[in-house]
Amino acid sequence: MNAFVLAGGQSTRMGRDKALLPFAGRALVEHMLDRLRSLDLEPRICGSRPDLARFAQVIPDETAHRGPLSGLCAALAVSDSDLNLFVPVDLPMIPPGFLRWLRARAETSQALATIPRYGGRPQPLCAVYSRRLSEGLHNSLAEGNFKVMTAIQGSVASLGEPIDAFDVESVASTSPAGWPQDALLTNWFRNVNTLADYDALRQRLEQMAVIQ
Repeated sequence: MNAFVLAGGQSTRMGRDKALLPFAGRALVEHMLDRLRSLDLEPRICGSRPDLARFAQVIPDETAHRGPLSGLCAALAVSDSDLNLFVPVDLPMIPPGFLRWLRARAETSQALATIPRYGGRPQPLCAVYSRRLSEGLHNSLAEGNFKVMTAIQGSVASLGEPIDAFDVESVASTSPAGWPQDALLTNWFRNVNTLADYDALRQRLEQMAVIQ
């Protein structure tokens, strides 16, 4: 399995470079790369960001300024593995144990797409995708359909196979091996889109440090 960090956004809502925001002493992009390296993977960065090459190999977006779908397309185009694990650059609280479980689930099912849902909402940027989706996703990008979940659904449907989507809360209730027993699952999928999100996340990290 190959692994990629999606870091091609322009951080317009943040007003500053999201990938390089300091968090717990390091840039956000470093945290996400380390999450994937803890799975014995050598991750690459998706995005037209040559400045991030000091952290890992950078795969330029398929088409600039077209959102994460462009990064997915570029990654699948260069991948030499059927299954590929993706995480966004701004999800630093996602536990490595969850990513390891997600990887194992995808390797067992061999589904075209393995996508977690939290709060009933799919998390398509923290998921595993088959390289077989590449053509369909490229078609969506070329047609101007940039919404990741819509593109994934269309590509999977065209191949006549179902998406493996699962509810994180339901799986967590079974206490799966390797998952941290964190009742506050909302922290796992707390994106950093604005400065308010960033401040809230840092405050939550400080609270957790005090509790521990």
